[in-house]
Amino acid sequence: MHRDPEPAEQRVIRPLLIAVLLLVPPLAAQSPTSVTTHPRPVAQAVRVATGPVLDGRLDDSVWASVPVLAGFLQHEPFDDRPATERSEVRIVFDGEALYIGARLHDSDASGIVRGEVRRDAELREQDAFIIILDTYRDRQNGFVFATTPAGIEHDGQLTKEGEGGLGGPRVLRRDQAAAPNLAWDGTWKVATSVDSAGWTAEFRIPFETLRYAGGRDQEWGLNLARFIRRKSEEDFWSPVPRQYTFYRVSQAGTLTGVQPPTRRIALLTPYGLGTARRNYLDPTTDKADASIEFGADAKLGLTQSLTADLTYNTDFAQVEVDEQQINLTRYNLFFPEKRPFFLENAGTFAVGTPQSVDLFFSRRIGIDPQGRPVPIIGGARLTGRAAGLTLGLLDIQTQHVEVAGLSVTPPNNFAMVRVLRELPNRSQVGAIAVSRLNTDSTGDYNVTLGADGRLGIGDVVTLDAYVARTETPGRNGASNAFNLAGTYTTRQWEATLAARQVDEDFNPEVGFLERPSFRYYNVRLLRHLRTPKSSWFRETRPHINFRWYDDANGRPQSRLLHIDSHFLFANGAFFEAPGLNFVREVLRVPFQISDTVTLQPGQYDWFEFASNFNTNLSSPLSVGGTLTLGEFYTGRRVGLQANVTARPNERFFATARVDYQNVHLDEGHFNRVLLGLRLAYAFTPSVFLQSLTQYNNGDKSLSNNIRFGWVGPAGTGLFLVINEGRETGSNSRPLDRAIIVKFTKQMELGR
Repeated sequence: MHRDPEPAEQRVIRPLLIAVLLLVPPLAAQSPTSVTTHPRPVAQAVRVATGPVLDGRLDDSVWASVPVLAGFLQHEPFDDRPATERSEVRIVFDGEALYIGARLHDSDASGIVRGEVRRDAELREQDAFIIILDTYRDRQNGFVFATTPAGIEHDGQLTKEGEGGLGGPRVLRRDQAAAPNLAWDGTWKVATSVDSAGWTAEFRIPFETLRYAGGRDQEWGLNLARFIRRKSEEDFWSPVPRQYTFYRVSQAGTLTGVQPPTRRIALLTPYGLGTARRNYLDPTTDKADASIEFGADAKLGLTQSLTADLTYNTDFAQVEVDEQQINLTRYNLFFPEKRPFFLENAGTFAVGTPQSVDLFFSRRIGIDPQGRPVPIIGGARLTGRAAGLTLGLLDIQTQHVEVAGLSVTPPNNFAMVRVLRELPNRSQVGAIAVSRLNTDSTGDYNVTLGADGRLGIGDVVTLDAYVARTETPGRNGASNAFNLAGTYTTRQWEATLAARQVDEDFNPEVGFLERPSFRYYNVRLLRHLRTPKSSWFRETRPHINFRWYDDANGRPQSRLLHIDSHFLFANGAFFEAPGLNFVREVLRVPFQISDTVTLQPGQYDWFEFASNFNTNLSSPLSVGGTLTLGEFYTGRRVGLQANVTARPNERFFATARVDYQNVHLDEGHFNRVLLGLRLAYAFTPSVFLQSLTQYNNGDKSLSNNIRFGWVGPAGTGLFLVINEGRETGSNSRPLDRAIIVKFTKQMELGR
């Protein structure tokens, strides 16, 4: 509600003090739990003349005399205790590949959760076996390979111990910031089998899929994990403290005796694309336009650890469309990158604060501000290591786009240079330069320069900082940004302090800004309260979070004090309560929150209740979402975001999504409704049929995206895509329709 400033400040401070008092007694009442410090385990890779036959059974003679890795310890539910089921792993290699065989014993094989037959499916919702290979032994980065009893391929790249990830655990988990980049699809194979004594997995990981330093005999970082879903158990070969995730590469063990070959890859991936498209709003035609296009990508190993990727006439027709969002704020929405070319090694290019201040955001390339594709003529990327530095270079040229004879998007060249040096104890320093240049007008350009660093202090404290500056013709004011953040993480406590500033003329055109100019402060404190004697309940997490935004002149923009507690059950179910939000928004100009409602300048303070929840996500039917109730500007709001997911078997997957916002304000009333239905059927781990249907009452639209894929190595293969958009309501009519067939194949040119 609209109130005077002074009482509103008291409304913010008083709950903050109460919340602190609520958190202090548990700290005094509970003494720290000691954990045994284990030496990092060491594994020996054995060279063999010929690798085993991949059948998922481990009955090949190659495995008979190989040392067995065992002694897995629990990470969840009781860290530092022996695993409840025995896991045995063997590692061999030949001149072509690394082979890893895992025998995963299970005293109740009927309880094994096979999970979805879908590449990169969420591992914690099924039984799984996971491998981390830190091939440079820098204790920060690596490759992830995993499978399930259903034999899926799950792989990704790790940067900054998973903090540069673009996919992974659901946001309600404590490890939401740690995940690999699952968009990376390597060329490797896995075979699995299930029997009365458990299940078995055999991996073949070609050396050409990995990147590593030169030298004959190498030591790599290695960790292995097993998830037993029915017990909500996570077992690690090299133990990791409970407050961290499996992706904590600095806690990995060592793999010795690896002798990878010295070779340089040369791969060509051409594609052919046929499209039939009709725009029903174009009065000049009553039929579809048909076209055929060709393009290609190439991957060239310049050195053993430095790779060049080239692309010509790039097209991403096979990529899934974005999920629509409802925006009730004054700020920009974030839509994740999904295009494979830009997602590979994306962690190397990530600088800034994700989804707030990203100095480089690849969706600015090849997509205009309205979300329409801009043709990419071609480009190149160079990534890898040289002279002890991690390097990333990117250069992309896009076409000039005209509509009805008018220039919509000029021909732009996008370039980026990233240099990074990893330091001991999770530390690093780096620099980045990003530019956009209109190649038809040298006076139309934008440049972003930045430097960043991370300092690890012991195992519990991490400091992150970056500074940046932009240059844009016509903008002469302050154009700087900086961020300083620190985290403190133990078994019992998580604490965060952060300060950030973005000047008024800071303008990273090839980046992302949630809001254009601000000063930001954040304080967060969370307490973990375990219940080790309970078999059905896992943990309570009371916490508080205070976020403070001012504009560049120090005038207030936004305030949020969030107080709640999370309750996590042993089966993965979760809910948040009481979920109290004390909110302030200050409007300097009128804010049109809907087509019919405009809010006037002023200060608005309100209180709302917000709760997140999810049921057991591995069950055949699960529900999750967020409920928001309470005041909102000059009135009230009821908001529900929910997902209902059905998995009746390992091949079929369905999710219904609803976002419903019912807003009653003094200025008017409106409803926003967004519905989505996602269906997927996997014939095999490599052959799938998927669809996404979305309805939005805000723009009265109904869209359908149907994709069939027959996927081969590194995400190549045959794709059939059907897209359709319709206008709903009294003027129901088709808007556009397209049928696309794409075939791409990876070919090895030499070594």
